Amino acid sequence: MEVINAIGRRKAAVARVYVSEGSGKITINKRELDRYFPSTILQFIVKQPLSKLNVTEQYDIRINLAGGGFKGQSEAARLAIARALIKINPEDKPALRAEGFVTRDPRAVERKKPGRPKARKRFQFSKR
Repeated sequence: MEVINAIGRRKAAVARVYVSEGSGKITINKRELDRYFPSTILQFIVKQPLSKLNVTEQYDIRINLAGGGFKGQSEAARLAIARALIKINPEDKPALRAEGFVTRDPRAVERKKPGRPKARKRFQFSKR
């Protein structure tokens, strides 16, 4: 099997994933998964599509992550892994879609408006 690649995005985070046959090793920016994401919750998020299809030990995954915070990065990696698994085996798509791993979350930070302190917040109104 050759290397399969896919891209996942979430907020400002971009994940480029390279999947090849192997023993289940996940490397992010040349670091181990548990070194890059010390939080077990974020590790769980990254592994969700693999555990759903019971292929955790079948593929070696190399991920390049850039931008955003750790939560956005983990969800971008999850989307990219799901897309790569669908490229490998298209029959897995309904199972991954049912869990919501195939849908790109479109929510992003709303822009700041001119003359305001934040996107929606207004300065305190003064009658006099």
